[in-house]
Amino acid sequence: MKLFVFHTPELTPAEPTPDCAIAIDVLRATTTMATALNAGAEAVQVFSSIDELMQVSEAWLPEKRLRAGERGGAKVPGCDLGNSPLDCTPEVVGGRRLFISTTNGTRCLERVQHATTVLTGALINRSAVVSYLLQHQPELVWMVGSGWEGSFSLEDTVCAGAILYSLSQQLAASGQSLEAIAGNDEVFGAIALYTQWQDQLLQLLHHASHGQRLLRLNGHADLEYCAQTDILNILPIQKEPGVLIKQTL
Repeated sequence: MKLFVFHTPELTPAEPTPDCAIAIDVLRATTTMATALNAGAEAVQVFSSIDELMQVSEAWLPEKRLRAGERGGAKVPGCDLGNSPLDCTPEVVGGRRLFISTTNGTRCLERVQHATTVLTGALINRSAVVSYLLQHQPELVWMVGSGWEGSFSLEDTVCAGAILYSLSQQLAASGQSLEAIAGNDEVFGAIALYTQWQDQLLQLLHHASHGQRLLRLNGHADLEYCAQTDILNILPIQKEPGVLIKQTL
């Protein structure tokens, strides 16, 4: 198993295609996706374009769909939801497909959708991602942060570091070193960021530029939720390009 961290989708190479790609958007798309599937959503279907989301979802009965759209942290007019995981309660999403388009996370998923296996990771389901990697041992793994409009995001890299730190701790028990699995320097940088902030993840999200953006939109409760680790034992996994379903570990 060889793992690479890429801070944004734009930094991923054209080749080779990874055996496993993990899309990360802590604030908030991948946190919302895991929460929705855990709350009983039938699936999550992602779109980079709001117009395409509206067109495709129109084929579904209103009671079987939810349209979630976010740009700049705010809900898109005409959508049922924005991008807050706190809105994804069983009463709201149960039995429905969530059609979602966000500023960064859905663009990241679109970039990696042709990988053999596509997962989404967040702090809240960190342990599920680690369990999958330990169980399946994919040969080439990309961990791709969504960033913010092409630039680095603290929260996505600290999440990659959280996953890698837990994974490396468990691999060390079987005699495998971090150096043996690290594919690029970003792996060590992500782990260093996490180890420095692991007991102050909420504070880190407050420092992050997108965290500050959400605070200006009264998103403190979202940040508190997104900063939690290992609270959901669920793994969003792609069953066809752009469509994610629940895998429980």
